[in-house]
This record gives sequence, structure tokens and C-alpha cells, in this order.
Amino acid sequence: MFLTATFSFAQNGSETSPKGARSVGMANANTSLIDPWSIFNNIGAMGQMDNNAIFCAYDHRLGINELTTLAAGATLISQYGVVGLSLSSYGGELFNQKSLGLGFSHQIDKNSFGLKINYLQTNIEGYGKRGVPIIEFGGLSQIIPELSFGLHVFNIARAKLSPHSNDYLPTVIKSGICFKPTENLKVNIEAEKDILLKPVAKIGIEYGFTKRFWARCGHQSNPSNLHFGIGFKPKNFSIDYAVAQNNQLGFTHHFSFNYFIKKP
Repeated sequence: MFLTATFSFAQNGSETSPKGARSVGMANANTSLIDPWSIFNNIGAMGQMDNNAIFCAYDHRLGINELTTLAAGATLISQYGVVGLSLSSYGGELFNQKSLGLGFSHQIDKNSFGLKINYLQTNIEGYGKRGVPIIEFGGLSQIIPELSFGLHVFNIARAKLSPHSNDYLPTVIKSGICFKPTENLKVNIEAEKDILLKPVAKIGIEYGFTKRFWARCGHQSNPSNLHFGIGFKPKNFSIDYAVAQNNQLGFTHHFSFNYFIKKP
């Protein structure tokens, strides 16, 4: 149990934050993905959404219940931009984190920018609880119809885990491009850098066999992980599943559900 809590704390970064199964199936090369999970992945991309949505996800990491992530959220399109609410819970009794976030994104021509404020509460058995605000910023720009560029920064102000500790919560910078050579094919290439860790390279591919069924795959470095996923979208909702394979630790399964509400 102690090792589980220690491992959880070591993974306390973008690795355990909710992303949605679509993103996971593409090796989390998600900076330029436009979907409800943009509120977690890149708040700037959320401004280009076409429909309101409510959504939820379940991530079962490496077969260990203490490493499970539950997440939910909602987005609302207004005349000023898109407002989003996010909720997530990660961990078990010895170590857990809960997050509540509120974000806003606005589109100007073919560019969109967003800002999000999270309240992250960390609970470590024997050490107590600590809640801190975390600010993140993101943007997405369409360079040409087939190519777009995204940028996202998490924890701009470098919040600490505790005022009595020198342990900072992760500050993560990521940027990527999305190349869409055809209507059915999407290729995402992304680089991610936690300022205290080695950079991570990602590549993800999504192919739509029909307007209702997609297949996805991807690869991520440091550590080397393979990702696979599928998606199904009948009418006004979508169901996605993904699995990530770590050569040393095993498999992680991800499920997410999105319900879309058309603008009046």
C-alpha cells in the first residue's frame, strides 16, 4: 500500500490527468484536438467547438484500483465564447487528488485562445490535505485548411504542493500540429515538456472508416508506450475506448462517453 501511494505521487503530472479515450488512443497527442475533452487537454481548442456537450470518463491504470481516474465535465457555447466545467478524481485512500476547473475560450477568425483556473486538492494519508489554484493557458490556430498548430501551458504560476515544501506541482508545456490530408485521416505530432523531466514525443493517427466509426493508434516516448483506440458516434453521442501498453508495467484501459447538445 505504501508503494502504491509513492508510485501515485511520482505519477502526479499530466500522465494521470483526464484526457478522454479519443486522446489516449492517439498517444495523447491532443493539443490540436477539438472535442469536449479540450477543457482538460488544451483549453484554447475548446473555443472552436460547434455543439454543447456533457461527458464522463473512466481510466483504469495498470489494473490497480488506487490508480483509477474518474472525470466528468460540460461545455456551453455562448455569444462570447465557450465556457467549460471540469471535475476529476484520482487515487485511493492513501493518496488522492480531486480537481474542479472552470475555463473560457474565445475564437477570433481561425484562431482560438483560452484560460482555465483549477482548484486541485491533494490528500496524503498521514500528512493531511492541501488545496491550491492552478492556472493554465492554451491556443489553437489554423494555418491552412489542412494544417493547424496548438500550444498549451499547465500550471503557469508554478503552484507548490504545500507552502512548507519545495515540491512544486508539475509545470507542463506542450505544442503540436495536426495534419489532415483527407477528410477521413488525421495525423497529430506533438512535443511535451515537464520542466523537471525529459521531453516526450508523441504521434497519433485517427482514421474514419465512416462518419460513425473511427480507429486510432499512436506512440509516445519517455516511457515508450503504444496506444490503440476505437470510437463510435451514433446520432448525438459518442463512445470511445482506448488501451495504452507500457512494456514494463502493463496495460491501461480508458473509456469515455460524450453527449452532444445542438445549439438552439
